[in-house]
Amino acid sequence: MRRAFQFGVTAMVLASAVILRAPANAQVAGTPRASLNSADAAAKPIVLDRVVAIINGDVLLESDVQEEMHFAKLEPVGVPAGSDSLRRSARRLINRTLILQQIKEQQQTGMSVSDADVEKQLDEIRKSLPACKEHDCTTEAGWKAFLAANGLTQQDVLDHWRQRMQILRFIDIRFRAGIRISKQEIADYYQKSILPGYAHAKDKPPPVDTLAPRIQEVLLQQHVNGLLQDWMKTLRQEGSVQILDPAYGQSNSGDEDDE
Repeated sequence: MRRAFQFGVTAMVLASAVILRAPANAQVAGTPRASLNSADAAAKPIVLDRVVAIINGDVLLESDVQEEMHFAKLEPVGVPAGSDSLRRSARRLINRTLILQQIKEQQQTGMSVSDADVEKQLDEIRKSLPACKEHDCTTEAGWKAFLAANGLTQQDVLDHWRQRMQILRFIDIRFRAGIRISKQEIADYYQKSILPGYAHAKDKPPPVDTLAPRIQEVLLQQHVNGLLQDWMKTLRQEGSVQILDPAYGQSNSGDEDDE
C-alpha cells in the first residue's frame, strides 16, 4: 500500500471523494476564445483517483484497494475471488492502517526487518504459492512472469512483505509475551483434538509430551488471534473509520475484520 497521506484542508476533494487534475487546455486569461472551441469537449476535470475511506485522518484511495487486490495473490493460503474481494481488500487495508498508526504512536522499537529476512520468507512462499500454479515461481523467469501477470514489481513485493513482517512482529511483541499456556490446556487439546484423529485412522498416537511444543504453539496462536480481534474492534470503535463509498464496507464495523 502506498503510504497514506495525511488528511488536511482538502475540503473540496473530500466533498466529491475524488482527486482531480485540471485539463491541460483549460482556458487561460487573455487567450482568444476561437482557439478554445476545439477543446470544449475536453474541458472537464480528469478523475485520477478516488478517496474511499478516512482512517483517523489517513486517506485510503481506490488505487490502494486495487493494489491490495493484487497483493492478495501473495497469500500462502489464497484469497477467494468474487464480488466480496473489494470489501475484503478494503478491510485488510483499514486494519493494517490502524495497526501501523499504533506502531507509530507507541514509537515501537525493534520493528526493522532486513532485506535478507524478507527475501528468505519470499523464497519459501514461492515454493507453495497457490496462485503460482500457472508459473514456476521457483525460477526467476517464472517469478517475474507471475509478478507481471498480477501487475506487481519485485520492489512492490519486497516493500509489502517487509511491512507485513513488521506488523506480525509488533503483534507478537504486544500479545504473545503475556500469554501462558498451562499443562492442563495442552492435555485438553491433546485429548479433544489430537486423539480423535489417530483413533479414526486406527493409528497409535505419540505421547502428549512429544507433541506438547507443537500444541503449545497452536494454542498460543489461538490466544493471540483472539486478543488481536478484540483489539482491532476496540481500535475501530474508539477511532474514526469513515468509509465514503458503501461498496467498500461499513464505517466503524467491528464485525468484519479480515486480516
